[in-house]
Amino acid sequence: MEDPKAKPTPTNPRGIPRAPFVDSVSDILSSRADVEPTLKSFQEMISKYQFMELNTQRRAASLAAKIPDIQRTLEMVEFLMDRSPDAPELDVTFELADTLYAKARVPRTPEVSLWLGANVMLSYPTGEAAELLGAKLAGARMHAANCAEDLDFLREQITTLEVATARVYNWDVVMRRKEGKEGEEGKSMD
Repeated sequence: MEDPKAKPTPTNPRGIPRAPFVDSVSDILSSRADVEPTLKSFQEMISKYQFMELNTQRRAASLAAKIPDIQRTLEMVEFLMDRSPDAPELDVTFELADTLYAKARVPRTPEVSLWLGANVMLSYPTGEAAELLGAKLAGARMHAANCAEDLDFLREQITTLEVATARVYNWDVVMRRKEGKEGEEGKSMD
């Protein structure tokens, strides 16, 4: 059962919990018997943070690839919107895939078709397409900034836990040495 008076764990804006900072090991450990479970707990938290870091890196890489595509598409829609009504047809070469291009003749048109993904393509009036792409671009940039912020936060939490692990381990070594010296002193007095 949870203690209703317990303080909630502080998190970053996207809900990633902050790692506990261990200033004094004796504040969190009462005996050497607590060392192993504490080290195991810290190692589990490090693994969770590393998993979150890996997923965030993948999301950031995906966004880094999508942002230029959205930007190019938005620029093309704006170019088509800005053409005069009496402009001649436009001969263009466009990318079908990474190494495959096609030529096309584009007449003046009031609408464009946008590939939305998942085998879905929709036609939009050029003004609506520009608004949609502008919103998508702003959202992608915001998510990319959030990913960068989360990566920094996660690296900081991993470092905090690694330092805490080292402190607990060092505390355990000191306690073992003290117990060893006290055991030797007890035997020499007999």
